Amino acid sequence: MAKICPVTKKGSQIGGRYSNRIRATKFNPGGNVRKQPNMQKKRIFVPELNRTITLTLSTQAIKTIAKRGAYKTLKAAGII
Repeated sequence: MAKICPVTKKGSQIGGRYSNRIRATKFNPGGNVRKQPNMQKKRIFVPELNRTITLTLSTQAIKTIAKRGAYKTLKAAGII
């Protein structure tokens, strides 16, 4: 699956982790963790083009497409 969303440009982030016991007593990080965005494979029908496009999108991009419309959002992102 794709690691970066083509619409929102979301990618992975690096974050640290602490146990609550260590946080309460002293600074001692538990190491770094790479956090991936929630990517979903989605088939989207674009009525203006009369065809279906399959993309791997973040869930935020799916919500944006539902709100603004497929053609307008995908055209602004440079996909179509």
